[in-house]
Amino acid sequence: GEGLGNQFLSHIREVDAIINVVRCFEDGDITHVEGSVDPLRDLELIQIELILADLESLEKRLPNLEKKARQDKELSAQVDLIKKVITILEENKPARSYQSSDEQEAKLIKNLQLITSKPQLIVCNLKEDEVQGNQYSQKVADFGQQNNVRVLNISAQIEAEISALESEEEKQEFLESVGLKETGLSQIIRNSYQTLELITFFTVGPKECHAWTVKRDSAAPKAAGVIHTDFETGFIRAETISAADYIQLKGEEACKNAGKVRVEGKEYVVQDGDIFHFRFNN
Repeated sequence: GEGLGNQFLSHIREVDAIINVVRCFEDGDITHVEGSVDPLRDLELIQIELILADLESLEKRLPNLEKKARQDKELSAQVDLIKKVITILEENKPARSYQSSDEQEAKLIKNLQLITSKPQLIVCNLKEDEVQGNQYSQKVADFGQQNNVRVLNISAQIEAEISALESEEEKQEFLESVGLKETGLSQIIRNSYQTLELITFFTVGPKECHAWTVKRDSAAPKAAGVIHTDFETGFIRAETISAADYIQLKGEEACKNAGKVRVEGKEYVVQDGDIFHFRFNN
């Protein structure tokens, strides 16, 4: 946010998760704004900025809410919660440190749109020949383990080289030459899904295939509602094929012949890679 003050923070209040990319490589030709490489210091600076932004936001809201709460008892719970969260932020801890099993409190915290209440992912940017890790990324990995945050190692240098290659074969060969199984971008996408507790299901027709995203542990009607709300309210059943069966048997017809099509009801919990054909009442 240097040069912008903290204007950029307003743009990230509505995101679902935050990815912190931290420098974990030495290079005399690339200067560091702080003059030295220290990813833990960089992470701490970012976290303090975000905590201060949340603290400022809550302290601005509190006086007005306290006035309204005198006439509105429902607002009293929100005022009490804000005061609890302010105490945590004042201790330089993120809002997500506040753990509550109360469903109403969890909903209130979400509505506050605090930056530090959002799940985070840390990405260590390394040199091409150190992409498996070095002393800097190890410190970040230890930090992640202590704070229950996912940590990934990628090399922006490698990603740039891969993006310049045209065919999938060339990309795969290059990845193998540097000892990797997948691109950093693929790792980030996969781990972002896991951080957000998301899975993918599919709908397949004769002309096209669509991928849809739903929260892990969602029931089949909830998945149907992602496509259209009418599908959820009028849900009858879901004809289901696993992606693994569909790929192995090369299509829906072969899956039917092999008895791989299941009929699932309202209680069915969606699995990652399910292929659905929803039946519903109009």
